[in-house]
Amino acid sequence: MINKELIRLAFTEDLHEIGDVTSQAIFTDEESNYKLFAKDSGILCGIDLFQEVFHTLDKDVKFELFFTDGNRINKGDLIANISGKVLSMLQAERVALNFLSNLSAIATKTNKFVQAAEGKCKILDTRKTLPGYRKLQKYAVKCGGGENHRMGLYDMVMIKDNHHDAAGGITNAVQKVRSKWQNRFKIEVETRNLEEVKEAIECGVDIIMLDNMSNEEMKKCVDYIAGRALVEASGNMNLQRIADVAETGVDYISVGALTHTVEAFDFSLRKK
Repeated sequence: MINKELIRLAFTEDLHEIGDVTSQAIFTDEESNYKLFAKDSGILCGIDLFQEVFHTLDKDVKFELFFTDGNRINKGDLIANISGKVLSMLQAERVALNFLSNLSAIATKTNKFVQAAEGKCKILDTRKTLPGYRKLQKYAVKCGGGENHRMGLYDMVMIKDNHHDAAGGITNAVQKVRSKWQNRFKIEVETRNLEEVKEAIECGVDIIMLDNMSNEEMKKCVDYIAGRALVEASGNMNLQRIADVAETGVDYISVGALTHTVEAFDFSLRKK
């Protein structure tokens, strides 16, 4: 996936109007070859975007790629050979690596959660993304084997606790949504206990979120729902909990940390 608008913004931040004052003083038309290595192990994501960053400055930069998005890579793997003007390389290097590092980190973290779930449920992302980066970061989740939740506030109804508390209850909130939109959108309702789950079931909603519940509470709710709605577990989800939560029978586990708390995936771009 490529986001040219973000690339332009990144170069505006880094180069401003004058460009790389260090490299421009030292280099003109010199050319060289570079190698991109992985310094961590995980899932690659963002390699097409990485290329586009260089081509935004210089269409003549050449790439030889050995991996594609979604591939597993190991520390020390040669990811790509790159050749072109030294000036172009140095001006694009950090912007390109920033994208590649963040997206590969998200894909790698997502894959760890997916592996922990052992196929018993799907791992979902959330809207806890960097402004402007949502499509890229959700793409990275997909590369890691996860699934995307709603893209924004516009493509699915999610009645959270603040909604139904202010509306006078789940039933009232659902009725108002259906009055406004009929069946245009799927309806998900956030619940905090079994009583709210029962009310959501009576309303015939599509998805019920079990928020910040213990594993025992979730199991009781899943047993009560008994397939009458899809079930999403959410709140305080970490890698250590995933296997146990998946065993409760939920269909989805949503994890905000997939996108908002990641440790950068390390790469090295070195001159041959």
